[in-house]
Amino acid sequence: MSALARWFLAKEWVVSGSDLETSEITKALAKDGVTVKYGHKKSNLPPDLACVVMSNAVKKDNPEYVEAVRRGLRPMTYPQTVGCLSEVYDVIGVSGSHGKSTTTSMVALIMKDLNFDPNVIVGTNLKEFKGRNFRLGKSRWLVLEADEYKRAFTHYDTKIAVVTNIDREHLDYYKDLRDVQRAFMEYLSRVREGGAMVLNKDDRNLFVLKKRIEAFAKKKEIKVFWYSLLNQKEARLLARSLKLSGKHNLSNALAAYTVGVKVLGLSQKQVLASLARFKGSWRRMDYRGRMRVKEKVEVYDDYGHHPTEIKATIQAFREKYPKAKLVCVYEPHQAKRLKMLYQEFIDAFVGVDLLVMLPIYGVAGRDTVPARYTSENLTKLISEKYPRSKVQYLGDKNNFLKSLEGVLREELGSPLPFSVVVMMGAGDIFKLTPEILKK
Repeated sequence: MSALARWFLAKEWVVSGSDLETSEITKALAKDGVTVKYGHKKSNLPPDLACVVMSNAVKKDNPEYVEAVRRGLRPMTYPQTVGCLSEVYDVIGVSGSHGKSTTTSMVALIMKDLNFDPNVIVGTNLKEFKGRNFRLGKSRWLVLEADEYKRAFTHYDTKIAVVTNIDREHLDYYKDLRDVQRAFMEYLSRVREGGAMVLNKDDRNLFVLKKRIEAFAKKKEIKVFWYSLLNQKEARLLARSLKLSGKHNLSNALAAYTVGVKVLGLSQKQVLASLARFKGSWRRMDYRGRMRVKEKVEVYDDYGHHPTEIKATIQAFREKYPKAKLVCVYEPHQAKRLKMLYQEFIDAFVGVDLLVMLPIYGVAGRDTVPARYTSENLTKLISEKYPRSKVQYLGDKNNFLKSLEGVLREELGSPLPFSVVVMMGAGDIFKLTPEILKK
């Protein structure tokens, strides 16, 4: 939503908006020129209003939605609005249950570096875009992160569609994996005639759809490119260039490389050089500094909130810091997700030296299921299945530095060994990070 607000600003619209509470995102929008209100009420809507856009999570009893309808306006959801943009731009849509923000960022930077001058809407802030999630370009290209929640991406017409993987995600909306796969097939069916698809051959849930994908691609003369880490020559080239750790990031980079070299016909050398300059995304293995203790404890933020993402991130940190004690401070995101993937979460943290579990972050507009599956119970189940693991539940976040330091010294010993603390989750856990950092 914030990236779309910046698109309207860049096109010289007057933009206002509301959110439930203040955040780094709303503060940045206000700094950019958006009039930001807190809380939802009909008086938030200015008198002279042309267009109302709302998040997919907003319900129709929202007072601002009700007021917009009363005025005779037709409120549009975020994906409906972006769908309008996709009709006038040449869109590279990057989708997938995991890795889409990083892959979108990589594709966008390749195109920027190689003078395509793209417009960009992505779900993370980039250092290369001055800490923003939007870039205004002068070309007809739009690099777009295409989200699958509530079938958002089925509104988008793409010239080039990328899919990184398909997983059992957003099960508060989708019935099961097959339902998720149907949505991705619908997204791919909207690729323009003569366009291209870039797909991950290593992902079983995607590759099983190969025959169906290639059948309708043939009818529309769409080129299909399957990328794979089993292509050792390309994987080795990227591994030497990329600054990011982890097999999942290598796969993301291979998707972006395939777009650049095989679809757009760019120089392999230039694409690799661009990927080598990529510094990573906000809250994706995002280094924040040292912890405020005497010993050497490095702190990272990470957005991981699904068991698949958690496993991949833990593996990446293990590669990066093979001799460090790895500590994961995890805040589960959304009660329904925790319930639907409870068994997967029990096994997701294998490989960490210490897991510190926080209470569930409830998502406004989506957490309607009673949270019977709690963080505290999950902590107990992990301890029962992995009795040698070090796991603690931290229910009170007051004086977080003192609480966390106490757990670290209790479980890892004092003085502390060289350690890496990963503050992980898609909620507001990142707000706790500054509390534990050296100024």
